[in-house]
Amino acid sequence: MVYRVLLTDPLGPEGLEQLRQHRELDVVARTDLGPRELPEAMRGFHALIVRSRTKVTADSLAGADALRVIGRAGIGVDNIDVAAATKRGVVVMNTPGGSNVTTAEHAIAMLLSLARNIPQANAAVKTGTWPRERWIGTEVCNKTLGVVGLGNIGTIVAERALGLRMKVIAFDPFVTAEGAARLRVELVPLDELFARADFITVHTPLTPETRGLIGAATLARMKRGVRLVNCARGGIVDEEALAAAIRSGHVAGAALDVFAQEPPPSGHPLLALEQVIATPHLGASTGEAQVNVAVAIAQQVADFLCRGIIQNAVNAPSLSPEVVQVLRPYLQLAEKLGALAGQLLPEPPVEVAVEVSGEAAERESRALTTAALRGLLAQLLDPSVNYVNAPAFARERGMKVIESRATQPSDYLNAVRVRVQTASRTTTVQGAVFGAETIRLTSIDGFRMEAVPEGHILMLHNRDVPGVVGRVGTLLGERGINIAGIELGRERVGGMALSLIHVDEPVPPEVLSDLRKLPQIVSAAVLSL
Repeated sequence: MVYRVLLTDPLGPEGLEQLRQHRELDVVARTDLGPRELPEAMRGFHALIVRSRTKVTADSLAGADALRVIGRAGIGVDNIDVAAATKRGVVVMNTPGGSNVTTAEHAIAMLLSLARNIPQANAAVKTGTWPRERWIGTEVCNKTLGVVGLGNIGTIVAERALGLRMKVIAFDPFVTAEGAARLRVELVPLDELFARADFITVHTPLTPETRGLIGAATLARMKRGVRLVNCARGGIVDEEALAAAIRSGHVAGAALDVFAQEPPPSGHPLLALEQVIATPHLGASTGEAQVNVAVAIAQQVADFLCRGIIQNAVNAPSLSPEVVQVLRPYLQLAEKLGALAGQLLPEPPVEVAVEVSGEAAERESRALTTAALRGLLAQLLDPSVNYVNAPAFARERGMKVIESRATQPSDYLNAVRVRVQTASRTTTVQGAVFGAETIRLTSIDGFRMEAVPEGHILMLHNRDVPGVVGRVGTLLGERGINIAGIELGRERVGGMALSLIHVDEPVPPEVLSDLRKLPQIVSAAVLSL
């Protein structure tokens, strides 16, 4: 199959070359498209690659009839409606590592420029003045730098700041004190960081939790004379509140590479302040970074389309080729178990729990939960449900999803168990992986067996008495239905039994009706796996 890739922003020759190395890809560059033209232009394309100019909205996605993946050459996905893409089952990828060093270096450059008033002094000299006394700066050596967000970029900033002999403190709820200590960084609560830091640099994504993080209340808690750097995302800093804090003298200055609205509107209060340094979102703007992100997103999109590998996705589990190779049978098993559970339910599910043991539990178990949801919801809602939108569909329907690793020993080393609860009952199915690729269904609601989860399966609940299998086989034979295999499970001798009969074609409703009339048959249903 040939996959069509649309580029709507300039990617650079290195990225184009990376894409064109793949014979399965047909690459079309349309960097002249406007918002109104984009929906129609995306028809028939399997992938869309953008930078920051193209705005991918819910309306523009309405025309994307074949779209599978959106690649953003850069870290921010503010210009992409990720929720709308997720609902349509479209993977959204970015390149978080391609511009880490570049962005961190820009933050350090902004910090030093802020400390020494370099842009202001440069502008004055070029106007013919020599204002040595006006622009007296401050040293960064022995000063305390507060890093808000100790991720990839924040870590690089901290390392560079330590080289400048700064004392570095940081706040990050996802980093342990031990992890920070290895970087020679002191992890502190956010309020303590605000109170102690001479310089503060922000390195968090823009989320509902971080929007307005630096506002009037937090600025008031900062040390008087603090200097603020934001090379992360506009909107994290309340710009009106920052302007007021600078005018009052509480904040000595700010260096901003990002704004809530870009470019900032005429008359923006921060741009009128000489204590503010501003650059036009240059954090990732170096030649090296542009090449890095172009090559990275090109390879990620190619890997996804040609090999089914997801990397750096913001709305789906990201799996390396090595992990995909190991998890492939587990993903297949989890999806089969979800599909089986979906066919057994009498009513909509309210809770889904996926438990993993063995080799898969040591890796990306979240992907197995997604696979089980995909199998379940494809049965209940629409076969087009996929790994990307399955979790979103589950949330929309108020389903509680539980993911866990097995804590108790199992009869099978590498097992996956899916438990689905409805308002009136709970259904539990379990399977296992044997060797490198073999998957088996090992239990349905407590009935143990080892069955191949494949094809058309007639499932019978019957009383465990002699002659049932013979009568069923005779009836099917009389109706011209060939049996490919049989697996049996029972709760106890003389109790209830479960029969899984593999057949070459679906069992017609009238045959099911005849089966239900047989003595000792309690229920009969057809499964398709």
